[in-house]
Amino acid sequence: MKSEFLKTIEGGVTAAKGFSANGVHCGIRKNRNKRDLALILSDCRAAAACVYTTNLVKGAPIEVTRSHVADGYAQAVVCNSGNANTCNADGVEIAEGICDLLAEQLGIPASDVVVASTGVIGMKLSLDPFRAGIPELVEGLGAHSDFAAEAIMTTDTKKKEIAFEFPIGETVCRIGGIAKGSGMIHPDMATMLVFITTDCAISPDMLREALRGDIGETFNMLSVDGDTSTNDMVTVLANGRAGNEEIVSYGPAFEAFCAALREVNTYLCKRMAADGEGASKLIETKISGAATKEDARKIAKAIVCSSLVKAAMFGADANWGRVLCAIGYSGAEVNVHGVQVDFVSRAGRITVCRAGAGVDFDEAEAAKILKEDEITVDVTLSDGAAEATAYGCDLTYEYVRINGDYRT
Repeated sequence: MKSEFLKTIEGGVTAAKGFSANGVHCGIRKNRNKRDLALILSDCRAAAACVYTTNLVKGAPIEVTRSHVADGYAQAVVCNSGNANTCNADGVEIAEGICDLLAEQLGIPASDVVVASTGVIGMKLSLDPFRAGIPELVEGLGAHSDFAAEAIMTTDTKKKEIAFEFPIGETVCRIGGIAKGSGMIHPDMATMLVFITTDCAISPDMLREALRGDIGETFNMLSVDGDTSTNDMVTVLANGRAGNEEIVSYGPAFEAFCAALREVNTYLCKRMAADGEGASKLIETKISGAATKEDARKIAKAIVCSSLVKAAMFGADANWGRVLCAIGYSGAEVNVHGVQVDFVSRAGRITVCRAGAGVDFDEAEAAKILKEDEITVDVTLSDGAAEATAYGCDLTYEYVRINGDYRT
């Protein structure tokens, strides 16, 4: 539940003071109506924190970005869609070249640029589209979070952006984010591209602590299809323009910032799950009563990742046995005779399993509940007090169609 101190506002990544953004079509994608190059700029150097995919095959932009933010600071984020710049012999050279071209236009050091790419893996990328598009990209900078959010989309069907206002002491701060993510999403940080901006003053070390401390409850609990991508990255820039006393240690101010960051990340997680490739439903798996936090996470992930559970949700079939099956192979220590399963949506709640066994329930009522576009699989265990939530989607015929001809 959202904190009472958080207020939803407009503006996405340009809601915070000192940030502008833009998105243009530069020619990477064949569709001229599709923006394919995004820019986010702070009007000063900002504290920067990133997390990256754990896939051993990594896109060249990750290597370049990791070196650029090693000092804890950055000022701009540039991201293209349509080409992942992964598994290319000259990938690092291209990624560095993109940073150089942008830095020249902005008048900032290339080392202050975060670079990201998303799209087809193993397809050669030229600097020519960037040479053509970056001047227009910079010229059009403004309150265009929606343009940037569109430009980073691949198979996404909806733009994903959010912003909040929150207090740090007597100072009002803002935080906003955009994200892309629809396929190749699985819990193993990161799981998509996410760019977050805030005008809160916070040191690079504490910003890293906040981001790393949050991903276990948000992005690492998100799965669409079980595939961890090669280019995934989450980046946060904090430029301090709000004017609060810089957060340099743990305490109430740090906790307030973390709560705001959690809200942004949770919102974006849900939107990515709901927009999973071919998805028709957002599925949340809520676990309570687990022996440990780790057990709760294992169970939540196992259920939300189960192809059988996902298919049942697509068909509005209250096949609770598939939920029990996933719990059983999750690797968590569970008293299987103390499990209760409820299906919940805007249409109501229905208990389908109690004490690890089936109960009589109205199949028509269950189907009505499962036909909604947001469904919660609510699992109550009898092993302790730990909780966890995972985010995912149903598995539809459309997922196969999208990925059957993704490249061609």
